Amino acid sequence: MKEKSARARPLLVGAVAYHPKAVTIWETIRDLFRGSDPGLDFVLFSNYESQVEALFAGTIEIAWNTPLAWVRCDRRSGGKARPLAMRDTDLGYTTKLLMRGKGVQDLAAFRGRRIGLGSRDSSQAAILPEHFLRRAGLKAGKDYQAVRFDSDVGKHGDTGSSEVQVVDALLGGEIDAGAVGCSTWADLVANGRARGLQEVWTSPPYSHCNFTALPALGEERAGAFVDRLFSMRYEDPEVQRMMDLEGLKKWVPGTREGYQDLAEAVAESEV
Repeated sequence: MKEKSARARPLLVGAVAYHPKAVTIWETIRDLFRGSDPGLDFVLFSNYESQVEALFAGTIEIAWNTPLAWVRCDRRSGGKARPLAMRDTDLGYTTKLLMRGKGVQDLAAFRGRRIGLGSRDSSQAAILPEHFLRRAGLKAGKDYQAVRFDSDVGKHGDTGSSEVQVVDALLGGEIDAGAVGCSTWADLVANGRARGLQEVWTSPPYSHCNFTALPALGEERAGAFVDRLFSMRYEDPEVQRMMDLEGLKKWVPGTREGYQDLAEAVAESEV
């Protein structure tokens, strides 16, 4: 009887309210879980630091995490955190370095340049670009000037506002190059907003967001959660609306692969 009542208790999932559309996304996901055993409810946080604390405190059972929040959870749990599921677009994510006009051939050519970086807690627009530049032998303040746009700290770059600022600064000639995530670049191209910008360098692929759980979440509840996610089909109009807002075509199994570069970057810089 105890197991049955525990199973019936809705799963409580945490997400960060990085944009007003987060309410629509999560209300839709909650509705899509209606009738499932267990159902689902959600809590919206103002920042990922609070969400991670809530996960470890047991206030929530699952967290919809950025890559940085995942790496922090994995480190804190001693490698016991589990990536339950991801978007199809979270696999093979990349960072782009953009320039105006003719570009460069490799990272070494960025020596002496002004490089625009997004929010300091943005994996795609700050942490990983700096990591790859360090790997190429370039250090901020010594070999290049890092021009930072810390407009959405706490959201881990989710709002995209810092990347927009990077692009605007690049177009305005305030910087020589700028770092953005591949989704921002794709949006610029699709909407005709690239305006003479060139993609001059692309990072190795890495993994982006995932649903994170700790060992306290039992296998039965975790399995029921991912099974319901994986049953969602883009062809369903209600599902399609949610997926378009969240930027995916299907949910896929979570993986621990693709986070090593970020884990190394976090260890190097203690972000």
